Amino acid sequence: MRWHLLGAALVLTCVTATACPLCLGWGQPSKAQQLVTAQQVVLAVPTADPDRFRVVQVIKGERPADSTVEAGYSCSGPARGDATPTNARPLLLVRDDLLPTYVILGAIDADRADWLCALARGKVATDMSPEDWRARVALVIKHLDDPEPLAADLAYAELKAAPYAALHAAKPHVDVAALRRWLADPDLAARWPECLLLLGVSGSAQDAAAVEQRLQAALQASDATNLSAMLAADLELRGVERVAWVESNYLADPKRSPAEIKAALLALSVHGTTNGAIPRQRVIHSYRLFMKKHPENAGDVAPDLAAWQYWDAVPDYLALMKSGVRQQYPSRLAVLAYLQQSPNAKALGFVPEAATADSKPGLWNPPLPQR
Repeated sequence: MRWHLLGAALVLTCVTATACPLCLGWGQPSKAQQLVTAQQVVLAVPTADPDRFRVVQVIKGERPADSTVEAGYSCSGPARGDATPTNARPLLLVRDDLLPTYVILGAIDADRADWLCALARGKVATDMSPEDWRARVALVIKHLDDPEPLAADLAYAELKAAPYAALHAAKPHVDVAALRRWLADPDLAARWPECLLLLGVSGSAQDAAAVEQRLQAALQASDATNLSAMLAADLELRGVERVAWVESNYLADPKRSPAEIKAALLALSVHGTTNGAIPRQRVIHSYRLFMKKHPENAGDVAPDLAAWQYWDAVPDYLALMKSGVRQQYPSRLAVLAYLQQSPNAKALGFVPEAATADSKPGLWNPPLPQR
């Protein structure tokens, strides 16, 4: 499962698996991934021409013939004031062969060049194996508190993209005291999901108590902010006995909001996919409870069940189809996909053509909203 990330992941109905959704940012590729995908990466300093830069070190690709390049800023890039002829601080520039100019990612000292070269030699996130990810996490973890802001940004970006299971590779290198400081600093709130997950894999009983205090406050306020990361860390620190608390306080509590329930499912999902501190079979038990308590959204867990090749839920989903309970549309699609993948659904009475071809309003074809 991906961590996968957090604000955007909280609204996902179906959870799938490469990067961890607990922290994953969605949209533009991260700066770290731009280093991987770019054909040319250089460190350069400004010249008298505001659009020309003199290359001081090649990170990736070939050195330009005249050692100067043309570059500009992306919409989300640093302020242009960072690049002036009087400021000799190197800038990190990247370019794809299909583009005429380089893009400026930001300023960074040249003594980070070897580390930047190692980052740029990496694979695209979707092509990385579990071993690749563990090595990648070990490469970036020491730079989370790098005094160079761009280096810290690059490290956090790769950490966001890493699968949850790979975070355990960071444990020998994590500064737990620093994590505690960052989690107490409101100015670093954007990085709290990653910090919470790292605290989960490397923290102590003291940290378990601190996370529980945060969870109690969130529970009382019905607040889903960073809830997936908090629950995942809590489960990692406390172990399988804690799952029952998540079930009773989130999956089975009718007062919980959809966002809170989805956060709980997401935390369980990454643990079920990792199959470590919380065994997958225990997560499946929680999923079955969720299906009973929330039949209108029972399909929300179907993608995980299919990915884990767990087909014992087929009779329950078939019974749900016949029950008349109106499904939320994403849930309904997930149930159909699960049944179509199952090797035994047809033998138990599932008829794909009937489920998808019925045009009458009902369980699988709810009426369109009136304008």
